[in-house]
Amino acid sequence: MNFGVVLQTDPPARHVVGLAQQADSLGFSHVWTFDSPVLWQEPYVIHSQILASTRSVVVGPMVTNPLTRSWEVTASTFATLNEMYGNRTVCGIGRGDSAVRVPGGKPASLATLGEAVRAIKDLAEGRTALIGDSEVHLAWVQDGHLDVMMAAYGPRALEVAGQRADGLILQVGDPYIVEWAAGVARRAAERAGRDPAAFRVCVAAPAYVGDDLASQREQLRWFGGMVGNHVAEIVERYGASSGAVPEALTSYIAGRKGYDYRHHGKPGNPTTAFVPDEVVDRFCVLGPPEAHLRRLRELEALGVDQFAIYLMHDNQEGTLRAYATEVLPAFASYA
Repeated sequence: MNFGVVLQTDPPARHVVGLAQQADSLGFSHVWTFDSPVLWQEPYVIHSQILASTRSVVVGPMVTNPLTRSWEVTASTFATLNEMYGNRTVCGIGRGDSAVRVPGGKPASLATLGEAVRAIKDLAEGRTALIGDSEVHLAWVQDGHLDVMMAAYGPRALEVAGQRADGLILQVGDPYIVEWAAGVARRAAERAGRDPAAFRVCVAAPAYVGDDLASQREQLRWFGGMVGNHVAEIVERYGASSGAVPEALTSYIAGRKGYDYRHHGKPGNPTTAFVPDEVVDRFCVLGPPEAHLRRLRELEALGVDQFAIYLMHDNQEGTLRAYATEVLPAFASYA
């Protein structure tokens, strides 16, 4: 299993680049950033600086969407970065949350997302793609490669990921939910004639190493609220007791009363007080190093290929160092 970090592109951008440089030097394989240019700074400008100042990390958004950027522009951006820095990008993509909702839009349909996944990958790798009624080709692309990972929670979205994407981004660290979601996606991949063993799974969740669990929970409670923002849509679509989605993912949002994007992905978000400690403990990875190792071993046994740490808390550099010394060396990828 590989390890990545997920960063917000809060100013100053040089601090984001500095954290990415630390992750690269400490042995992390991926650096991801949010893609929500109204709330934070433009990620692809920062991605270029990260790639220029690191040796090996793969860089990409967690996640972009098919609405706020046209598909050929997204593909050209990745292909340009890959030409400059040697195929070191990855495209994480979803229906669109804050990047779409904050300016007043609505998330993309799954049909649109599925078409975008295929078109962006084809274009970035030098193939022709159909966009609307037009055949589009980036003729200058040579030897391009781009993995497109799709973020999903609901059953139909997981199926589309299995059918179209190179892998799944699952933004929750609960092994029970991971097992269910990865299973849905991999079975869909198999039904589509794809090799389910080649379908990758990236679990992204906050991690905080230390002994003060009460403090850690308060720093990470925002994550349950962010996940709940997506889960609310699933409940609206399928019903709270339909059985289509595990109760472990949906039951905790009963006390949810809206969501304030001004505090999106931030500790202390006032609209996430409804998230109980038990959900923070299940969705995130907390406690001393041995607790992290136990959870990560569970995820690895479920076929998770990467664990990406959301670093939105008050001990970013300490967490990077703790993982580099106490966690990464325990996994074969870093032996």
